[in-house]
Amino acid sequence: MTGEQFTIIVLVIALIVDLAVRIVAIIVVPRNRRPSAAMAWLLAIFLIPYLGVLVFLLIGSYKLPKKRRDKQKAINEFIIETTNGIELVTDDTPWPAWLRSVVHLNRELGAMPLVGGNSARLIGDYAASIAAMSEAVDNAERFVHCEFYLIALDEVTAGFFDSLERAVQRGVIVRVLVDHITAIRSPTHKATFKRLTAMGAKWQFMLPVQPLKGKWQRPDLRNHRKLLVIDGVVGFMGSQNMVSRDYNKKSNIRRGLKWQDLMTRVEGPIVNGINAIFITDWYSETDELLSRETVTITDEIVNSAPDALDCQIVPSGPGFDGENNLRLFLALMYYAQKKVIITSPYFVPDDSMLYAITTAAQRGLDVQLFVSEVGDQAGVYHAQRSYYEALLKAGVTIWLYPAPYILHAKHFTIDEDVAVIGSSNMDIRSFNLDLEISMMVRGRAFVTEMRGIEDGYRALSRRLTPEEWERQPLRSTILDNLARLTSALQ
Repeated sequence: MTGEQFTIIVLVIALIVDLAVRIVAIIVVPRNRRPSAAMAWLLAIFLIPYLGVLVFLLIGSYKLPKKRRDKQKAINEFIIETTNGIELVTDDTPWPAWLRSVVHLNRELGAMPLVGGNSARLIGDYAASIAAMSEAVDNAERFVHCEFYLIALDEVTAGFFDSLERAVQRGVIVRVLVDHITAIRSPTHKATFKRLTAMGAKWQFMLPVQPLKGKWQRPDLRNHRKLLVIDGVVGFMGSQNMVSRDYNKKSNIRRGLKWQDLMTRVEGPIVNGINAIFITDWYSETDELLSRETVTITDEIVNSAPDALDCQIVPSGPGFDGENNLRLFLALMYYAQKKVIITSPYFVPDDSMLYAITTAAQRGLDVQLFVSEVGDQAGVYHAQRSYYEALLKAGVTIWLYPAPYILHAKHFTIDEDVAVIGSSNMDIRSFNLDLEISMMVRGRAFVTEMRGIEDGYRALSRRLTPEEWERQPLRSTILDNLARLTSALQ
């Protein structure tokens, strides 16, 4: 065989392989995937075939391994069986006509019931939030369940670690969960892990990427939850990580960036729901089911005041069959009758969410969106900006929270009746790739308190006008559009 013939054979084989890859991609990629995401993946595979295929094989599946999904289903069945009839919800205050169907939706998707008899207060001060959590740990008698996307030992969080250590010394069981990839990227991760081990806390990585230990899933799937449970009686949840306000990152410090978050301190039967999320995640990582670490609902735990809150925990993430948080958000957007106010630091909606928000504005509702004036992640920041034009044209009011603050709080209010707070951004990543926790609250007192938080944001922010947006330079438009295209690769 001559060299020329060999070259021809190699070229023919390469063409056949290339064609086969494209045909297989058309069959495999769109299956059970949004059209926008499927098109983005197909473009990547067709334009850069070998690299596109490699990346797709690495991060193309957003589902957790089957073993973990089976654990989630088992936990869901356990929750449904053990929470039947504990709702403690009354109809003393008339419900919005649509709320029952949303409660039913959440129960079907995430297994958690709507539970009455709760109290909650919001904490928007970063240092005060850590101080409140430290104080709660100091009052622990049985157990402390601590779960954060990022927990880091530094000057700001040192007092919280001291509280954990004192709890262990009193004989309290302290369990800590921290996201693996996020944690090891922290500059203080070695000191953090060393301190947790030395104090005697039981701690585990969430979603570890450790192939040599047989622990592997798509590497950018993350557990983004932030929660703390004390004895099953007091709970905290929201957007704040247990780390310095600048995340100890040199780039953030150089730019002077500071995170602005919102946490809620909760008491009442719903704390069992927050604890159930921790128990689920602990079981997923350790195979240890903490069935005894729950609290019997007694009169002392139930808040019987007229303004007691009805709350429902909504877990979401790739361990579930559907996007629980997205479905909740969509339902509330379409049911809203007067006002929708959204706060999301990373606002990259899918088509369904964009349509729901713009439709609400076009229905004549007062729709407002709070976002940061600056971003800490260039790709997400520019992808977010690419949606501003459609929102402004629909009549959505966009408020830009001023630099150098990153408005990291994640919450929204519907009319005067319902609020949602948690760890979930209103973006494609939080809908598909991250494990999140949200809490839906029915209660005018809580909504009024959150409206006060929103008023505080508004007083500091400036409104983005259509005229200002039209003056943006061409280079920004190009960057925004490119970032929007890549955001679809889920």
